[in-house]
Amino acid sequence: MSRVLVTGMSGAGKTTLLAELAGRGHHTVDTDYDGWVLPDGTWDEDRMGRLLAEPADVVVSGTVENQGRFYDRFEHVVLLTAPLEVLLERVTSRTTNPYGSAEGDRALIEQHVTTVEPLLRQTATAVLDGRLPVSELADTVEELLARDLP
Repeated sequence: MSRVLVTGMSGAGKTTLLAELAGRGHHTVDTDYDGWVLPDGTWDEDRMGRLLAEPADVVVSGTVENQGRFYDRFEHVVLLTAPLEVLLERVTSRTTNPYGSAEGDRALIEQHVTTVEPLLRQTATAVLDGRLPVSELADTVEELLARDLP
C-alpha cells in the first residue's frame, strides 16, 4: 500500500494530474472539493486520518496549513511546481475553479510562491515540473506508487 501527496501552488496542475491518475484507475482525492478543507482553510484531520488508515493506495492533492501533520503517513510528498507567470496564466484562464480569477487571489498566489513554496520544497520527497506533459507526470507518480509495492 502506498500513499502519495501531491502539493503545490494554485495553477501548478494538481487537479489535472489527479484526473489523469484517476483515469488510469488510481484512487485519488482532490481535497479542494467535497468538504475536505474546513472553513479555517485546514484539512478535516479526522477525515484525513480515516482516509490514510485505509489499507489501499491513494493519491491525495492539496495545499493546506496542516498538511505537515500527515507527512509521516505518506510514502511520498510530491511538490508540483511551475514559474509564477505560468501559475498566474493558468488560474486566470481556467474554467473549472474560480480561485485565481480575482486580483486578490493572484496577489496571494504570488506571495505564496515566495513564502510557502520554499517550505514545501524543503519537505518534498520529489519535485516535479508542472509544465511537463501530464502523461509524464502521471508516469512518475505511478513509479513512486510502484516502489512501495511488496
